Amino acid sequence: MKWMWIAGVAGLLPGIGGQAAAKPLKVLILAGQSNMEGHAAVSTFDHIGMDPKTAPLLKEMRNADGTPRVCDKVDIAFFSSKGGWGKEPTPVHKQGKLTTDFGAQGHGPQIGPEFTFGIFMQKQLNEPILIIKTAWGGKSLNTDFRPPSAGPYQWNEQTAGQISVENKEKKKAATGRFYREMIEDVLKVLADPGKVCPSYDKQDGYELRFRRVPLT
Repeated sequence: MKWMWIAGVAGLLPGIGGQAAAKPLKVLILAGQSNMEGHAAVSTFDHIGMDPKTAPLLKEMRNADGTPRVCDKVDIAFFSSKGGWGKEPTPVHKQGKLTTDFGAQGHGPQIGPEFTFGIFMQKQLNEPILIIKTAWGGKSLNTDFRPPSAGPYQWNEQTAGQISVENKEKKKAATGRFYREMIEDVLKVLADPGKVCPSYDKQDGYELRFRRVPLT
């Protein structure tokens, strides 16, 4: 089973002395591999309108003139990479108001789950939101996204004797690499959320909470 990490939204802080409650910036974290990167081409949006069941969704994704919607209350910082097979990947960092082209890079404007997720979170909360998205395609939970709590990568007995010392060292270096990058990128943004989200108020702060959602 694959998993996608999505931040949930915590409650608002209580008011003090009858004053209006402070509203910390809501920070939502999306992390994963190719499905989270997103390979839905903007050029295919018209097909969503062909089915009566999904046509209402297309109206949420576009302005009245047919241009892609821009979420004025949702800012996003996106970390990924691009490059063909056998090539050293080029790091990608994009940020701005949530709209299309925060999906996989290098093949025209594409979206991932962040687009419609952000649209409906904005409708529900109607207040500033910051999405931090980290995604790299073709990675595994067993190696690339292996968290420290899972311990070092373990070779089975049959395979252990067939792998060279050099390849074992390469595997060791790769283990957990993208888990660490994910954490580093999130902490980089949270060190100064105002660089991505201009409406951020340092006095109100921010809040985030994770939950695990199965993808079937």
